[in-house]
Amino acid sequence: MSSYVFSVKSSKGFEPTVQAVTEALRQEGFGVLTTIDVQATLKAKLGVEQRPYRILGACNPQFAHQALQADPDIGALLPCNVVVREEPDATVSVVFMDPQPVLGMVARPQIADLGREVRSRLLRVAEALRA
Repeated sequence: MSSYVFSVKSSKGFEPTVQAVTEALRQEGFGVLTTIDVQATLKAKLGVEQRPYRILGACNPQFAHQALQADPDIGALLPCNVVVREEPDATVSVVFMDPQPVLGMVARPQIADLGREVRSRLLRVAEALRA
């Protein structure tokens, strides 16, 4: 697994997993700002058939505000993306961008602190999906 992501598996099915991710994010203070339906986009633009694949752009407004106050350019690293994808065995993978190494690229201690806190919350979201 890459050093910039962490993931969990779900056996709930694709749409129920998307709903569970959205709810677990809400419980940790995140909203989903963007939803990219990669499956539908590739079908429409390229005529390519693909398993369900969705990218959720998760944002915690409080943390985003703090990060933007510390470094206005950090918006290029926001929001925290969460991928929900169906695997060939019909399980569903939920892959989280790990904000700690990504925000660690910014050489500011307050950003590193935010990265640790956001990572902690996203790990709790991942753990909630295991239940």
